[in-house]
Amino acid sequence: QTGKAPGGEKSTDSSKTQESAMKKKKQKKTKGDPKTGQEEESHTCCGCRFPLLFALLQLALGISITVLGFLMAGISSSLLVRDTPYWAGIIVCVVSLVGFVMLCILYQPDEKTCVQFTVKLMYFLLSALGLVACVLAVAFAAHHYLQMTKFTCDTILESCQCKLDTADPLGRTFVYQDAADCGSLTSMLNLYLLLQMVLNLIAALVCLSACFVMWKHRYQVFYVGVRFYPLTATEGQQQKV
Repeated sequence: QTGKAPGGEKSTDSSKTQESAMKKKKQKKTKGDPKTGQEEESHTCCGCRFPLLFALLQLALGISITVLGFLMAGISSSLLVRDTPYWAGIIVCVVSLVGFVMLCILYQPDEKTCVQFTVKLMYFLLSALGLVACVLAVAFAAHHYLQMTKFTCDTILESCQCKLDTADPLGRTFVYQDAADCGSLTSMLNLYLLLQMVLNLIAALVCLSACFVMWKHRYQVFYVGVRFYPLTATEGQQQKV
């Protein structure tokens, strides 16, 4: 009996050490899981990966603005490019396509691949360009709309000629070709210009939100925490040693 006791104690000690080692491993895994969960949640929005909602909104708004711009161009051949802002819609559509490309790239926390960094940079710059284009489209549409509210129009030889001040013989005359009825032309143009202002304003806000989220995603999520976390860990290890 006295000979068996030490062996039993050794076996129980070894089993205890194994159990403690297993518990430590489990604790490490459980500690690591929240971090990975936070990293996964940091690049998601409403359960979706970051650019999905913005890309869908940009695609819908870009298509609407482009179609409406071409419809405006079909009303009269004398309308200027700035008055038919299909170019703003095309830019917003391109931004949305870059956002969809970003979704297809495998996500890595520290932007370890050049492809991921390049696509994110392109999406940010194109969103800023889309913001500028939409703001310009809103400004041009608002200016044209304010002018049309003061126009006095007459139909002359299948064209609509409008003036701001009929009493001024030297005043500028605005001619809309291929328009047999000035009343229908002015009413349709006013409606289209109002729609362009609303759609481009919403698209500008979406692009601005995308730029802000990209900036926050770049400078307030990963590089504030992840960059300095290894430094604190190494300092703690050096102090323990």
